[in-house]
Amino acid sequence: MGTGGRGGLRPGNGSPEGETAGKGSTGGLTATPAATDALASCQYRCIECNQEAKELYRDYNHGVLKITICKSCQKPVDKYVEYDPVIILINAILCKAQAYRHILFNTEINLHGKLCMFCLLCEAYLRWWQLQDSTQNPDPDDFIRYAKEWDFYRLFAIASLEQAAFFIGIFTFLWVERPVAEEKHPDLVLLLKALLLSSYGKLLLIPAVIWEHDYTPLCLRLIKVFVLTSNFQAIRVTLNASRKLSFLAILSGLLLENTVVYLLQRMEWDVGSDCAIYVSQDF
Repeated sequence: MGTGGRGGLRPGNGSPEGETAGKGSTGGLTATPAATDALASCQYRCIECNQEAKELYRDYNHGVLKITICKSCQKPVDKYVEYDPVIILINAILCKAQAYRHILFNTEINLHGKLCMFCLLCEAYLRWWQLQDSTQNPDPDDFIRYAKEWDFYRLFAIASLEQAAFFIGIFTFLWVERPVAEEKHPDLVLLLKALLLSSYGKLLLIPAVIWEHDYTPLCLRLIKVFVLTSNFQAIRVTLNASRKLSFLAILSGLLLENTVVYLLQRMEWDVGSDCAIYVSQDF
């Protein structure tokens, strides 16, 4: 059985019972109660029905694996354990809920902060690149160069502020609406990680700018739609929420984000935009 999808799995997904059954003997090694409790407390999720599971597979001798079957839906808890990472990525791009559950619940990924920073840099670069069209100078002096550099820092700060407003709008809406239906608050930390990971589509902004084309404005709008769709799916999977609730959460985030943009524009700040003010440049 292939093990291409097990590289990033969270620790503790093998089963000591399965290992004993495969060998017939543990060779004098026995699992302590503390280790057994730690294993039992390590919860995963079935990618099909979202029910909790104690393990994803059992590791028998010589790398022989047996995928755990979910007791609720009678399907494999996580079929992506044996999938190649490229296949998992393709399914995530297609916004399949199973791929999102695998990535969010059954793997250990610590790229949230780095990915967020890189996405903000991409968005700030796009806005800064658009701004240069109106301030081009064939032989700029040092003062103009420094001014352009500070423009990039300013646009990076504005992009960060807008994204923070988008997330705050989502969290506020869910904090108010979610307990009414299920009498418990959502896991905001997990949701934040899910939103950061699902914003990976912003990385496409750089290729769209480098390979400029007449359809670049349309591409930028499609990238925006793709990112929002990924955020929508991340909310739906993380909270096991309905499509209506996830859609309203996204709308709340966009409303607060656009409010921040409007206030900055009233302050006569050139905030730029990821798609609305795209200006074609001739090179």
